[in-house]
Amino acid sequence: MKHKLTITLLLLSMFLVTQFIGLFVVNAYTPETVFNQTTGMITISPENQLPFGIETPETNFLAIIFYFILAFAIVAILMKYKWKLVIKLWFLLVIILALGITLNAFLKYSTLTNISIIALVIAIPLALLKLFRPNVFVHNITELFIYPGIAAVFVAILQPLTAVLLLVLISIYDMWAVWKAKFMQKMAKFEMEELHIFGGFLIPTISKKVKAQIERIKQKYQNKKMPAKVKKKKFKVRLAILGGGDVIFPIITAGVFMRAFPKQALFGIMGLIPALFIIFGALAGLTYLMLITKKDKAYPAMPYISTGIFAALILWKFIIL
Repeated sequence: MKHKLTITLLLLSMFLVTQFIGLFVVNAYTPETVFNQTTGMITISPENQLPFGIETPETNFLAIIFYFILAFAIVAILMKYKWKLVIKLWFLLVIILALGITLNAFLKYSTLTNISIIALVIAIPLALLKLFRPNVFVHNITELFIYPGIAAVFVAILQPLTAVLLLVLISIYDMWAVWKAKFMQKMAKFEMEELHIFGGFLIPTISKKVKAQIERIKQKYQNKKMPAKVKKKKFKVRLAILGGGDVIFPIITAGVFMRAFPKQALFGIMGLIPALFIIFGALAGLTYLMLITKKDKAYPAMPYISTGIFAALILWKFIIL
């Protein structure tokens, strides 16, 4: 196992919490049809529409794949020419919108008015703090709410079959990008070293040796002014990370199945049974991966997560359907 048990459990816990937040957000934006007896028209309740004027376009599976390829290509070009400001502004916009969508979903169940404006008022400073004054706590807490917001947009344009096909393609790409092209490692390094940001969960840890060195320095300069050279001294830090894509695709898949099988309700939430199978299948796949990982080696998580999801779907089919 690459990381300490406590760190591994923390990553898995954050993954699981984000999945449940994702289901809550997707459910909040699941359309409810309203029949107008006067006009005879069937419309979607405006309360369940995405905020900020965001509309989910009618598209097909090939178009979705094209958009993903285009997004990865743009990121690669921006990284190559080191257009840091453009990337940061792009991140800022996505984070604000994603946080806003998630916060708006929670505020829907309050008695407040103008909730979309309130959601933006909260999301904007959090996004600015995350990008320009980052720390571990702000980074990871905001990550919990970013991916559910992004997933809510994609869930509306996918069907169960296309969601499964997307998992297959993303898993193949993940293996190629990590093991062959090393693109994921390059992107993560560029984000952390050049931009001081990272799209995913991140937990820094230090060894006992480094801890002892820091403690000795603190004791040496206790009640004394610490020289600038000592303050700037760098220590080796190990990072336990889980990429954002590894978190968001299970949410999308669970959300798609939740909306596609509304009769399988649980605790009043439509379609929750297949969604739970998917989430815990993804968790099982990720857990297995974390148990077999070795230090200083990079692994693509999506093949393991997708395998867990597929196994869970087969189990759900034979037990429930």
